[in-house]
Amino acid sequence: MVTRLGSKYQHLVDGSACKCCDPGLRDLTLRMNDDFSRREFFFGAGAALATLGLGSLPIPAQAQGAKPKGVLFENVRIFDGVADKLSASMNVLVVGKLIKSISASAIPAPPDVTLTTVKGGGRTLMPGLIDAHTHIMFATVPQLAVLTSDIGFINVAAVKAANDMLLRGFTSIRDMGGPSFGLKRGIDVGLTAGPRIWPAGAFISQTGGHGDFRLPNDFPARPGDFTYSERVGGAAIADDPDTVRKRAREQLALGASHIKLMAGGGVSSVYDPLDVTQYSVPELRAAVEAAENWGTYVAVHAYTPRAVRQAIEAGVKCIDHGQLLDEPTVKLMAEKGSWWSLQPFLDDEDATPFADGSDNRKKQLQMISGTDTAYKLAKQHKIKTAWGTDSLFDAKVTARQGQQLTKLTRWYSPAEILKNATSTNAELLALSGLRSPYEGKLGVVQEGALADLLLVEGDPIANIKLIENPAQNFFVIMKDGVIYKNMAT
Repeated sequence: MVTRLGSKYQHLVDGSACKCCDPGLRDLTLRMNDDFSRREFFFGAGAALATLGLGSLPIPAQAQGAKPKGVLFENVRIFDGVADKLSASMNVLVVGKLIKSISASAIPAPPDVTLTTVKGGGRTLMPGLIDAHTHIMFATVPQLAVLTSDIGFINVAAVKAANDMLLRGFTSIRDMGGPSFGLKRGIDVGLTAGPRIWPAGAFISQTGGHGDFRLPNDFPARPGDFTYSERVGGAAIADDPDTVRKRAREQLALGASHIKLMAGGGVSSVYDPLDVTQYSVPELRAAVEAAENWGTYVAVHAYTPRAVRQAIEAGVKCIDHGQLLDEPTVKLMAEKGSWWSLQPFLDDEDATPFADGSDNRKKQLQMISGTDTAYKLAKQHKIKTAWGTDSLFDAKVTARQGQQLTKLTRWYSPAEILKNATSTNAELLALSGLRSPYEGKLGVVQEGALADLLLVEGDPIANIKLIENPAQNFFVIMKDGVIYKNMAT
């Protein structure tokens, strides 16, 4: 049996220290149970491996006493996530998960490291990209299939979506609603490839709100009934402060890095017009208090001034969307230091297709009409602005993640766009505080930062369109010091 005593791990067999546990086996078990560590219990090493069928997984080399691994990037120009131009030719040494050294001079191979050398050839080394608004569980599966399919199928689709997202150069995401805890854990322990995930868990919605997916004939709901989306952890319906507080606490208990509430009407939902304000200030405040007690924050889905003003009054830290905001409300956001997570929603090939004349299409056009104004106001009032895609139910649109980033040229310079999708979005991730699931600095190429890196053919500041074709232009994709793609010679 493995128990956790404070910050130390102790193996017990018949009341004495275990002498038979393979250290590599123990290391893998502890990594597998990392998400559960806050609850002060672990599976036994043998039981965990037997239950999950992982006995044949390779033991990490370091656990076998081998040298730590490192990667040396030679002759690269650096976009560091902050500057407006690339550096001169540099060399960058990664050891383990961290950027160890950056130097214009040659970096000698460390004697205690098993080193891989990547010939940069003057290409650009930059931080991994960050998407601040995803729904990784629902991104590639049509809406009807999400609502009717077995959750096992949804999980399989999400595994593929996560792998594809990493190979597009997105090494971190803030997930804004969906049952992504299991996927996150599988990625973190190495069962599948994918980005780091900051999960909200189930988004919390009022009855008839943006997160209520029940059919009309499900009303009135019987006391104690749970919708399908609630049963699988996609959404949580709550209609009073106590229930909002309880649902928020449930997500935090499961490992949420932040809480997501639906504070106003939405485009794709059935019941609510776009102008509807959802939740009262006391209900919103209940979630905020629950999150703050756990050292993290609440983000809300909202488009309109009234919905956003209520959210700010309740202590909400991040507004997602906000396309219909007016200038007085944006000024209030600036005064309060609110984050604004904006998406470049336009009436183009990435817009969700709705039938002409339908209520959803009318709402969509109304929302899209405010996109230009929203970005103008965000820039004018210097709001802390994050970028995200919010792609849902469409594999083709989700695959255009890079193209959705480059749309920002309508409002920003290429350097501003790259900064937005790296260091700025990393600042938003850090808002989770102690509830952040990962330790270390992201979104920058700096000594001591986490080694989430892309080696890009060409200069993305001079040609931002390079981001649109990762298969051709991203020669190396690294996350956590591990190379997932390498086309460099």
